[in-house]
Order: sequence, then C-alpha cells, then structure tokens
Amino acid sequence: MDRGTRIAVLGAGLAGLTAAGLLQRAGFSVDVYDQSPSFSRIGAGIILGANVSKVLRRLDLEKAFAATGIRPDTFLSRAWDSGEQLYRLDFDAECEARFGGPFVNIHRADLHQLLQRPLAPGTIRFGHKLAGIDERVDGLTLHFDNGTRGEADIAIGADGIRSVTRDFILGAEEPRFVGRSAPRAVFPASRIKGKPIADCTKWWAPDRHTLAYYMTPDRNEVYVMAALPAARWDGDGSPVKGDRDEFIAAFDGAHADLKRVTEAAQDVTVWPIFDRPRSDTWYKGRVVLMGDASHAVRPFMAAGGSMAIEDAAILARCIAEFDDPATAFARYTAIRIPRVADVQEISIANSWMHGPTETDWFFGYDPCIVPLDRVLPEATCPILKR
Repeated sequence: MDRGTRIAVLGAGLAGLTAAGLLQRAGFSVDVYDQSPSFSRIGAGIILGANVSKVLRRLDLEKAFAATGIRPDTFLSRAWDSGEQLYRLDFDAECEARFGGPFVNIHRADLHQLLQRPLAPGTIRFGHKLAGIDERVDGLTLHFDNGTRGEADIAIGADGIRSVTRDFILGAEEPRFVGRSAPRAVFPASRIKGKPIADCTKWWAPDRHTLAYYMTPDRNEVYVMAALPAARWDGDGSPVKGDRDEFIAAFDGAHADLKRVTEAAQDVTVWPIFDRPRSDTWYKGRVVLMGDASHAVRPFMAAGGSMAIEDAAILARCIAEFDDPATAFARYTAIRIPRVADVQEISIANSWMHGPTETDWFFGYDPCIVPLDRVLPEATCPILKR
C-alpha cells in the first residue's frame, strides 16, 4: 500500500506492538490505541521459540530479548506423580541452528517494554478504549469511550479476546469458557526448597497440568501456572484472589519436585480460561483482526503469544506488499488461517509435547520470509488429518 496510508492499531499487546514496529520500519504512519492508562509490570510469563525470535530479529530486538529473559536449557514433560520423563527437547546450539533462533522464557511485561523500543515517540495513546468504528469509502473514524475520535485509512484489531473490533466484524459474542481455571503465581526462586528446579517443566496429570519455569537469566524468578477442572465461572475474565492451600491440595500426591514448586507459591491468582470457536472471518472492509481478537486459543500449547507475533509479521508484510486492503487482508488470512487452525486443534487436545512430538513445522517457521502467494505445507502440522 501507499506509504501515506494511515494505520490505526487497536491494542498495545504483543501483536499490536510488533505490527506497529514492523509497519513503521516499512515507512507507514502508525498510531497505537490502548485502553490501559499505562503499562506496569503485572501479568505472567510466556514461552517463545525460534519462530518468534526471527520476528524480533527484524526489529533489532533479538539479542535484548534473549538477554532479558532466560534461554532455558531444556523443556521437560513429566508425569505429575511418578516424575517419569515423558518428553524432552534440549535447547542447545544444535537446536538453535536447526530452528534458526533461540528459545526464551520471559515475563510478559518485560517483553512489552522491549517491543516499545522501536516505536516512534508518541506512537502509543493510552486511555483509549474503542467504542465504535464508522467506515466510509475513503477511510475510518474511530470512536473511543473517552470522547475522542481518530481517523485512519485501515485499522488493525489487536484488542484481545474481548475485542470490540471483532464485534464490529462479527457481531457481539461472549468468549467460550472451556471448563478450566488457571491458578498462577510469580515468586522468588529462593522460596523453593532443596535443589534448583529444571528450567522449564510441564507436569501432566489425567485431568490437569502444571507448568513451571524461570523467567530471568539469573534464574531468580519463577512462574507457575496450572489448569484445573472448573464447572463454571461467574463474572467476566478478570482474575480473582486464589487460595494457596487449595492450589497445593490440587496436586496432592504429586512428585516431590512438583510439590516443592507448588508449596513455594505465595500470592495465587486464579484466571478463567476462555477461547473462541474457530472463525475464518478475520476482516471486513478496511478493518482486520489478529492475535486473540481473531483466534483466541487455549494456553495448553503455550502458543497464543507466538501466533500473535507471527500474525503481526505476516500482516505487516502483506500491507507493505499489496496495493489495497482487500488484497492484503485476503492474502494475510489465506496464509495464517490453516496454521492457526492447527494450533487451535492441538491446544484443545492438550497434546503438545506430551510424548514424542513433531516440532519442526512450529519452531522452524519464519513468518518474515515465507511466500505471500501460497501456504507452505511445512507451515502446518504434518500429523493432523485434513
């Protein structure tokens, strides 16, 4: 598209910030609107692989990304009670060369700070929650609940699972509660008794699991989250204060290494787990969706953040490469939907790296260089039926 195209990014999460940075580097004028009053260091950890590192490389952030988080030495899957090793992926030099980049565990807030670095001053406008969109032949008017308006030629909805932008395209619909809640905690590693834990371990039980990993290079901060059965969730998607004793009791009879982690947790918060049923409608007119706004996935594959950043890379390339929104958005969705659909299916099954797993299609993917005129077979999971 013409570099004079005015682009509004609605949401300053991982997808929105990545897209804004890539589009500004391509010469576009970009404004990012976010409903929060400012960024703060809240939230939790995130696991990202080489597929994401290759995108951050284009923003000159790869080294800072790897230095701010931890480059774990391995990912382990273990049985929750016996401790049996079910799967292991070593993140050594050979692995990084094979997939084309490092694997990093990092606090989401630290990643947010990094993604702001490439942006021009004043790009992010805080305190702007989208209230509505008026589309004209020649552009868009964005209405915000603080009474202000914005003008743009195209708008990118990166405003999360409860996306107002999505409502504009698909109509209002509540996210789907999946029957699971997620207790989670961040705490100093010094609280764990005995020897240090492994860098990143997923503990599997028949109807629940726990993921525990370090988030900093000196291994002084630990993030632990679980997915537990929950018959219902009253309220919206906001977290509630959890009960530490209930969290520990949820894994009564666990292996000693898992018990050491759960018992080290202090302040536990409980989050509901929502997703969205698959939808292949990601755009309408001058407005397009990405990340959780278009394909919110269950966190059981730890792939939601990766998919959001990949979306940003492909969408930025399509906007830069094609002459009009209709063509750019059509190519973007044609490339992304098959890959994201596989991630959604695997996440629902909660089978990723439970045992021997084909990972090349996921971690080896490079959204910065894949063709924009076709979907590569190696971009999708080779074992899923189609």
